[in-house]
Amino acid sequence: MEWRGKPVWIMRRTPEQLAGLKKIENQLADPNSQRTAYPTPDYAKNEVRSIKPEVFVAVGICSHLGCSPTDKLAAGPQPSLPDDWQGGFLCPCHGSTFDLAGRVYKNKPAPDNPEVPPHMYLSDNRLLIGEDKKA
Repeated sequence: MEWRGKPVWIMRRTPEQLAGLKKIENQLADPNSQRTAYPTPDYAKNEVRSIKPEVFVAVGICSHLGCSPTDKLAAGPQPSLPDDWQGGFLCPCHGSTFDLAGRVYKNKPAPDNPEVPPHMYLSDNRLLIGEDKKA
């Protein structure tokens, strides 16, 4: 899916993946999306960066140089990732890492978390990207 010509990630997170988000907050540069590089909807200024905790919606572009991070969803040690990796995304170009809420790790080239586009739920199974009147 795209929004304004940019790829959008939509991911359903498991209870285990959500629990892993709490374990790494001290390793993150902006855990509650308070930075203002671009507007973050109020409903995404939380540890899960979403309206519904189990559903993650973000623009799949690295905030460093506009590369597209790849998913590294499996937890555990892997090349180029920390030993306590809880799953997330890796930008292979310069090594920026993001957790499963799209929060950037500290001391990485990416200065900010990926953008959360405006969105709203039309029903339990329908999501509208680009508007958030009902959020």
